[in-house]
Amino acid sequence: MKKYLIIGGSKGISKEIVKQLSDRGDYCYVISRTAPDFTFNGTHFALNALMDALPTIESLDGLVYGIGTINLKPFNRLSADDFLNDWQVNVMGAVKIIQHYLPQLKNSEQASIVLFSSVAAQRGMSFHASIGAAKGAVEGLVKSLAAELAPKIRVNAIAPSIVETPLAAGILRNETIKENMVAKHPLKRILQPEDVAKTAVFLLSDTSNGITGQIFIQDNGLISISN
Repeated sequence: MKKYLIIGGSKGISKEIVKQLSDRGDYCYVISRTAPDFTFNGTHFALNALMDALPTIESLDGLVYGIGTINLKPFNRLSADDFLNDWQVNVMGAVKIIQHYLPQLKNSEQASIVLFSSVAAQRGMSFHASIGAAKGAVEGLVKSLAAELAPKIRVNAIAPSIVETPLAAGILRNETIKENMVAKHPLKRILQPEDVAKTAVFLLSDTSNGITGQIFIQDNGLISISN
């Protein structure tokens, strides 16, 4: 049984990661402000990972930083606070968590860190300046840490297109918008949380032992296939 820390594990993709890890017999430490609404094999810490003191955890084999933002505005309407908030949540939050639990990860025989980027860091998209900049920094962090922490710790990221989660509810707010979004993707579907969770679980597992420093684009073909 391996032990994993999932930040934000009560909702969306992170919730599905916890469920899948727990179902296969692994132990999950979950840090989130709200308690998970499902049963899992592990411990929940009710706190704000960005602001509060982090709990003591004796040993870890992997870490998932699953907190993020969706902040879509025209560039001329983005404030300095918008940029700073996206940076704090997506980049500095990950830095805080990884630095805090790095000793435990180094003590593992083989550990894995999974972060989240976005297709907005891969392809220019209108109204994505702030989140695109933050996720671009996440990708730089992944590559730097993958080099620095090898061979003991692998570091990768997943860059999905829009996923049907509570975070994206404001964008996918009606059926017409959903239909238009589906039409933009060559696979004619919107990613579900369990889709991306499966990729994260793969990157945490020993099955992906040869993979580090990679950004996995999971986008139903959006940016790599001409529709």
